[in-house]
Amino acid sequence: MFNLIYPIIRFILFRMDAEKTHDLTLKWLKKIEASSFRWLIHQPMVNDPVEVFGIQFPNKIGLAAGLDKNGACIDAFAALGFGHIEVGTVTPRPQPGNPKPRLFRLPEAKGIINRFGFNNQGVDQLISNIKSSSYTGILGINIGKNFDTPVENAVDDYLVCMQKIYPYASYITVNISSPNTANLRQLQFGEALEELLVAIKSKQHELTQSFGRKIPVLIKIAPDLNEQEIDVLAETFIKNKVDGIIATNTTFSREGVEKLKYADEQGGLSGKPVFAKSTEVLKRLSEKVNGAFPIIGVGGIDSLSTANEKLDAGASLVQVYSGFIYQGPNLIKKIAEGV
Repeated sequence: MFNLIYPIIRFILFRMDAEKTHDLTLKWLKKIEASSFRWLIHQPMVNDPVEVFGIQFPNKIGLAAGLDKNGACIDAFAALGFGHIEVGTVTPRPQPGNPKPRLFRLPEAKGIINRFGFNNQGVDQLISNIKSSSYTGILGINIGKNFDTPVENAVDDYLVCMQKIYPYASYITVNISSPNTANLRQLQFGEALEELLVAIKSKQHELTQSFGRKIPVLIKIAPDLNEQEIDVLAETFIKNKVDGIIATNTTFSREGVEKLKYADEQGGLSGKPVFAKSTEVLKRLSEKVNGAFPIIGVGGIDSLSTANEKLDAGASLVQVYSGFIYQGPNLIKKIAEGV
């Protein structure tokens, strides 16, 4: 039913402010899922299991981080048939994010620009929301640093989050690639990256001993990397035995959207315009690591064909966000059945 009426809903919602629409949609999805009208949004999960990171995923398509930052709508997204759900990015302390307006649609290009800046209610509220959820599927938790934590102290924020979320996560994603937190992308390079990876692996080992199970820790990287930077990253990730990578986050680039309304707004561009750049990074990284760890492909997936391109480029799983906004829940079923 939801698939049939989604074009009408989108037509109405796209006439509203983008962030208000985002918040309203989450609010109503949560209300519907908890009511006797749950059938309106429910679609059966496609059963096409695959093992990645030592985890049995029910199918290859998941929800990317950013849509449900606080884990407030997990049950509703589960009802839509996602094989896994990634919530966050969450930080140790609550923070409001960047000033509004900070979310802009580029419908002609099927793109979205955001400069949210890790707006979230903090890791403790996220955990409370997870506890209130009835979801028992694969849950990724994406973590970041607070905006006012100096980048040289960023490791502390990631370790605080890891400590708190470890019992609730199927896997953890370390976000060092958002373009909307000052200096965050510095953590992708050199000594800063080495220090972060060593600390994370040490913390993971400690928590594995404490809880009796190893939770995979993934790193989310940017699409704005040249070949040399990708090659260095590949060597560093292999050396430090990371469990996996998510490729990629949003882009600074405005290639292909230069003349569109809102194209000059600051922030990360997602959706169809980032697909080629994101897939190039994914492919290069996959070739260089040669199966040393799995990669989740995200960025511009809006069809079965683009999902298959990510898989052909080396991804083991795919995630959607902007494509889901533009195409609706039917995209989940099409990809899960088709790949």
